[in-house]
Amino acid sequence: MPSAGSAKLKILFLVQKDQRIILDRLYESVAARTECDLRWLDSGEQANLRRYFDANIETGRYARVVLFLRFKKELRQRLFMRGLSNLVLLEHDAWQNYFPGKYRGKFSAHYRQLPAARVLCSGFQVAEKLRAEGVDAVFVPKGYDQALLANRGRARDIALGFVGSVGNDAYRRRRAMLDAIRARAPLTVTRTASGTEYADALNRIRFFISADVGMGEYMVKNFEAMACGCVLCAWDQGEAENRALGFRDMENLVLYRDVDELLAKLSALRAAPERADAIAAAGQALAERAYSFARLGARIAEALVPPLRLNSAPGFLERMRMGLRL
Repeated sequence: MPSAGSAKLKILFLVQKDQRIILDRLYESVAARTECDLRWLDSGEQANLRRYFDANIETGRYARVVLFLRFKKELRQRLFMRGLSNLVLLEHDAWQNYFPGKYRGKFSAHYRQLPAARVLCSGFQVAEKLRAEGVDAVFVPKGYDQALLANRGRARDIALGFVGSVGNDAYRRRRAMLDAIRARAPLTVTRTASGTEYADALNRIRFFISADVGMGEYMVKNFEAMACGCVLCAWDQGEAENRALGFRDMENLVLYRDVDELLAKLSALRAAPERADAIAAAGQALAERAYSFARLGARIAEALVPPLRLNSAPGFLERMRMGLRL
C-alpha cells in the first residue's frame, strides 16, 4: 500500500446490490484504505455495463475499476470490459472453472479475453492455476463479517451440524457427502436467513461439518464457523491450500478425506473434549487474526496497488490519447 503520507488509490468499486451473503464490512474495509467510489448495481445495471458507464461513470477519474459482479452477467460483456482501463475483478467463484459443471473452463475463457485485467481470486490453488494460464491472478482468501459473527459463549446443543446450501447443482458433491455422513452419525443439516439467525445457528454447533468436496478451495462457511467457535471439520482441499491458509489438521481444524476418517477423528475428540476445545480456540484465533473482513479489505486494497498490464484492446490507446470516454 502507499505509505502513510501518500495519497490513497482512487478506485471505482462496483458490487452486487442484491446478494445473500452480507459483505458490507468487507466493502467498508476496502473503502477505508482507498479513495473509494462504491456503488451497488442491480441486476439490470449489471447486465448492461456499457449503458451504466455511459450514463454514470467517467473512467479517467479512477486509478482502478474494481468489479465484484455476477459472473454470468460479465460473460456477455467481454468486449466492453476489455476496453476498460485499469480493470480488476474480485472473484469468489472461480473454483467452478476446474469443477464439473456449467462453468467449467468458462472463467479461463473469460480472462483470456481480458488480458490486462487483474483477478483477485479466493483460492490459492485456483490462483496458481490461473497464473499458469497467463492470468494476472492474486490470491485473496474468503473470510467472515467480524461485526456479525463471533463466539457468543453459549451452550452448544447441536453436536454435529451444517448450515448452508445443498440444492444447487454445483453443490451436488457436497450434498452427497453430507448424506453419507448423516447415514452414520446424527448430523443436523439446515438453512437459515442471513444475519442474526445464521450467527445464532453457528453458535449452537459443536462440530461444524463442512463438505466442500472437490472444490479446490474452502468456502466462506469454513471461516465463519471457525470465528463462531465451532470445531471446524472440513473436507481436505490439499497441502498447498492448507499451507497458504495456516490450516493445521487436529490443531486448528479437523481435516478428512472420507467418512471413516471423519468419524474416527470425531470419536477421538469426543473422548478428549479438552482437545476439541483447544482446536476450536485455535481455529477461532486464526480466523480473528487473518480472515475477518477488516483484514481482508486491507489485503484487497494492497493487491490493487501494483501496476497492471498494459491494455492493448483495439482502439483503447487511441481513445486514451484523445481523452474520450469508453
